[in-house]
Amino acid sequence: MFQLEEKIWFWALLIIPVICIVFLALQLWKRNKQRQFADKKLLERLSPDRSLFKSVLKIVVLCLAFASLAIALVNPKVGSTLETVKREGVDIVFAIDVSKSMLAEDIAPNRLEKSKQVVTQIINNLASDRVGIIAYAGKAFPQLPITTDYSSAKMFLQNMNTDMMSSQGTAINEAIELSKTYYDDDEQTNRVLIIISDGEDHEGSSDAIAEEAREQGIRIYTIGVGSTKGGTIPMKRNGVLQGYKKDRQGETVITRLNENTLKGIASQANGKYIKGDNTDQVVSEIRDILNTMDKTEFEAQQFADYESQFQWFLGLGFLLLFLDVFLLERKTAWLRKLNLFNENL
Repeated sequence: MFQLEEKIWFWALLIIPVICIVFLALQLWKRNKQRQFADKKLLERLSPDRSLFKSVLKIVVLCLAFASLAIALVNPKVGSTLETVKREGVDIVFAIDVSKSMLAEDIAPNRLEKSKQVVTQIINNLASDRVGIIAYAGKAFPQLPITTDYSSAKMFLQNMNTDMMSSQGTAINEAIELSKTYYDDDEQTNRVLIIISDGEDHEGSSDAIAEEAREQGIRIYTIGVGSTKGGTIPMKRNGVLQGYKKDRQGETVITRLNENTLKGIASQANGKYIKGDNTDQVVSEIRDILNTMDKTEFEAQQFADYESQFQWFLGLGFLLLFLDVFLLERKTAWLRKLNLFNENL
């Protein structure tokens, strides 16, 4: 398990492209000045040991040195001691809709990004609860099993996108069914399933499957993202808008928030429907709901001690700087034999 103590020092890596730009500009300036002084063949006779490769090598070594020193300032840490601790909490599974309709921008920045923001803020407000993540569109797919590692949960969450699923639709039933496998029957923890979706393209009734979940002790809360007025679905490639999704008749598709579906699921599973427009309000409601639940004690493993690893990068950085100082820009005998970059021609 890794930790990065001072992530702000990653900004120091910006000095590397600056060094490269200055080096290129200096090389162009030197080349122009040398051409004004003499032609290429005369320059080679006057400076036979001049080596472009050695100059590039020095810059590469210098950039690696600065990168090593920047990482040393970040101070990466590695978990060294794993211990078992007892916690009290609730098992929460997030089922997130990643169908194409979640690209609609009727709620800023779009429905999927809004869903990620909501879930991230909910996780940030948890104390000792365990979380799991499911992604679904036409099919449901497990993303992260039940864990207390919130950092991993947020990392998996940020990597979710609408290209994860080849089949489109909104398979809420499959997501509910899959969530049942997330909970440990032996521990009998309080079980919460939070579905974040626009509810559109949902096929079939979820009443029966939601009722089965309730009988197994799972309470389902649904969060609706989007607007009932609806919006178009932008189709982008490499961040560039290519157009908007159209139906078979060539008409632009308008996708709308289907609150009735989400309300019905929550009602059948002894939960609640929450409109997802205001992130702070959603987080507050979920926090209040979790606070009213009885907490179940369970064991979890976590790293208790972390050892700093900055010294390795610091040593490497100083070693590379030392090499850069003594690395000459003129050719050496073995490099002249290699004839890199056709410098002897």
